[in-house]
Order: sequence, then structure tokens, then C-alpha cells
Amino acid sequence: MERHRYLEAPILEDLPAKMILVAGPRQVGKTTLARQILATAERGLYLSWDNRGDRREIHAARWPGHPALVVLDELHKWRGRKGWLKGEYDAHRATTRFLVTGSARLDVYRRGGDSLQGRYHHYRLHPFSHNEARGAGPAATITTVTPGHALRVGDGSREIVSALMQYGGFPEPFLAQSARTHRRWQKERLDRFVREDVRDLEPIRDLSSLEHLADLIPERVASPLSLNALREDLDVSHRALTRWIDILERLYYIVRVRPFESRAVRSLRKMPKAYLWDWSQVPAPGPRFENLVAFHLLKLCHFLQDRDGFDSGSNEIAARGAQRRRYLPTKRCASFSFSRQMNSINSASGMSRWVTVTVHGLVYAFGSSTVIAISRVP
Repeated sequence: MERHRYLEAPILEDLPAKMILVAGPRQVGKTTLARQILATAERGLYLSWDNRGDRREIHAARWPGHPALVVLDELHKWRGRKGWLKGEYDAHRATTRFLVTGSARLDVYRRGGDSLQGRYHHYRLHPFSHNEARGAGPAATITTVTPGHALRVGDGSREIVSALMQYGGFPEPFLAQSARTHRRWQKERLDRFVREDVRDLEPIRDLSSLEHLADLIPERVASPLSLNALREDLDVSHRALTRWIDILERLYYIVRVRPFESRAVRSLRKMPKAYLWDWSQVPAPGPRFENLVAFHLLKLCHFLQDRDGFDSGSNEIAARGAQRRRYLPTKRCASFSFSRQMNSINSASGMSRWVTVTVHGLVYAFGSSTVIAISRVP
């Protein structure tokens, strides 16, 4: 059963003015979202870079001769897309609207030179969060959040939270609600990620070691990510390991969270943490729950940045800590500065080692290895 995603309405609103780039991890629902948007257009054309015939049509730039919506799926796999896409958009922007999707980071266009700056809006599609999973609909997603005010975490369904914990937020396994389907999907996704996405987009010779790295990270979620420990386990150079971590982040496998550093203690360097886009890979329940909460916050940050244009490098995306741990306060979303958000939670709760969050009426405390319910909200 297909569900309409939370980005559908913002994209439909922006399409008449600019080109839309939609990025996100493999199998998060980009193609389904693109086809749903295409179905709303009076005239449209869908072309996928994975299809040989469609690739010929893309190279030939055979667009409809009348106003239409053109969806270019998986275009990130074409290395020459940047200049080509700019030229086609400039030549046909009066009659053709372009929607481009990709599993790799399409926001590289923001780097200077001959770029697409000023010609597009960029969106990042996330897996299901609690609000989407309960079927609230696209209009009810995060439209009521105001940066600078307390972020309320309302009561929810135990069943939905349990399903998100067990199956993750990717549409196929979550909607199937089957342990067998989830295992098969997860295995096939990881195999294709390494053998197709990484191989096609990055010149990596030692794919087996990178695959081993991807297998090691889930056990280190919610703990400081020590590159030295990983380097010893993999028996590779620090330079190679750093490059592999960058690749995993570019291809939407992990998100690194760097510590918030005040000016007074900047000399004390701390290691970042890593969280997985598919948090169901995390074996321990405590770190898995922390990963789930982290991505709910990240989804909010990305939505406010992509849709409303808030500055990720300032305190525009902020929330003030409330009393008695009823809110999940956030302070900043610069590269998803989760550590500062966690510091805010700890400061509001008076707890130095635990982080608290309210989910369906229970206040949870979670750390690096476990999660417990510590009180109930009246």
C-alpha cells in the first residue's frame, strides 16, 4: 500500500518556479514520490537512468513539445549530469518542469563554479517517522513547528513505536510488518549499496573492506566513533578509513554527529558519533532507540532547512528547553549538531549521563547501552 509522503505538497508548490532535486538513501521512496507527483500533472514524462532506452532519451533530450513535468530518476549515476542539466533547464524552463531524484548527494551543485545555483530547490527525503507512520497525512507532518519555541513530543502509539524500532522507517519493510521480509530486504539493500551504489559512484578498489566497515558501524552507534579502533580492526590507513567514512555519509548510509564545542574548551577534542539511516540494523535496543530519536530530530531540521529556508549555520532552528522534561529541546541544526541538543536535554533534566525524551506518555532515559522508562507523564 502506497502512502503519500510529507514532501509531496512542498514539492508541488515549488515546481512551477524552479527545478526540484530530491535526494535520500536507497529505497526510501524517492521513485514512488516522483511517480505520485507525476500523476498529478496533466502531461508528464518519466525517465530512469537505470533503463537503457531511457538513457538514450535523456542523452537526446527528447522532451514533450508542450508544457509538461519531466521526472529524471537516479540521475546521480551520470557523471556528466551537472552541465547538461543546467543547459537543458535554461533552454526549456518556460515549458518544462524538471524533478530530479538520486540516492547520492545532489547538493554538490552548491559548490561554486558552473553550478545550478539559483535554479533549483533541494529536498532530502527521510524514512517514516512516527507522525508519517501513523497515517497523519502530508499536511499534518511538521507544519506547526516554529523555530525558537519548545518542541512538543506528543503521545503516540506503542504499536507504531515498536514497529519503527523493529522494522525501521523504510517503507517496504515497515509496511510489510514481517520479520522475514525485513531480513531479506535488509540483506538485499546492503548488497546493492556496496556492489552498485559505491562501485558506480566512487573509485574504491577494496570493496570488501568497505563492506566490513559498514558491518562494524551498527555496533558502535551511540558511542564515540573511534577511527583509530576501526583502523586497527580493518588494518587500513587512517587516510583510507576517513575517505570510506565520507563515502558512507555521502551515500546516505550514516550521519556523523560532531560534538558541540564551546570556545572555552575547544582544545578538548571529542570524537563524533555515527547514526544509521536504517536504525533497525543497530543490534542493542538502547542505541537503536537513540538512533531513532536522532533521525526524528534530523528529519525536522532538514525539513525546516529545505522547505522554509532556515539557516543551518545559525540559531534560527532552535527550541527552548521546557521544565520537567516534557519537551525535547533543540538548540541548533548546523550539520545536525545533535550533541548540543543532547546537552540542552541534560541541562533541563539535571542528568549528566542520560538523555531523556517523552514518547507516548512515558519519559525515557537512554544512554550508550540501555533504555529504561523512568516516569509517566500525568
